[in-house]
Amino acid sequence: MRAMARLTWLTAPCAVVSLAAVSLVAQNASPAITGQDILAGLTNPGRWLTYSGEYNGRRHSPLTQITPANVGRLAPQWTFQAETLALNRGFEATPLAVDGILYVTGSFNYAWAIDARTGRPFWKYRRELPNNLTYGASAPVNRGFAILGDRLFMVTLDAHLLAMDSRTGGVIWDTVLADYRVGYSATLAPLVVKDKIIVGISGGEYPTRGFLDAYDPQTGNRVWRFYTVPGAGEKGSETWPNTDVLARGGG
Repeated sequence: MRAMARLTWLTAPCAVVSLAAVSLVAQNASPAITGQDILAGLTNPGRWLTYSGEYNGRRHSPLTQITPANVGRLAPQWTFQAETLALNRGFEATPLAVDGILYVTGSFNYAWAIDARTGRPFWKYRRELPNNLTYGASAPVNRGFAILGDRLFMVTLDAHLLAMDSRTGGVIWDTVLADYRVGYSATLAPLVVKDKIIVGISGGEYPTRGFLDAYDPQTGNRVWRFYTVPGAGEKGSETWPNTDVLARGGG
């Protein structure tokens, strides 16, 4: 009971902060993030704009403030406590860092914008998930946001792709990737490539068909879909002589 009381006490102030801080986020809003910004990678070391930091996937920051000589003297400055995490799983997302604001996703499709100096949330998002949702081996985790312009992009456990206002956390559009009722799910971090949002899908442990999609960031309309196992007559189908694989998953 004490833990429940403490959680309630912590949540209430955060709700007030998230409402009051929206105007603060708007006042300090950065210039809209472009595809060129993301392509430039970590040439601006104060930003982390995509999964792995840049397209080469090295996840190496060029910042030099922390060195072998001083790393032993590091001490926590603040701690952000998520309201819920998957059993035996922590955060599996690297926050995006955009000019002093951290954008991070958590288990069960929670998400936050956090003041990098204080650890206080500017806003919080929580998705209402279906009661009959199953997510197989994926676990109810999420691997992070993508950002383009002033919009954040996140996939959901019920296999949707969301565009959200980075200033408020409000959902701008919500697009269905696939039918979660047949085993599809989504936990990955979307990838911005030029002016498209690229996403994949989870659910290979079920009889589902894997694919990659590209979406228009303004409308949420799908631009193209690439199936990892081609159908009969599609390019590469001759390398899959057993057509039953389409009905049983794989790829």
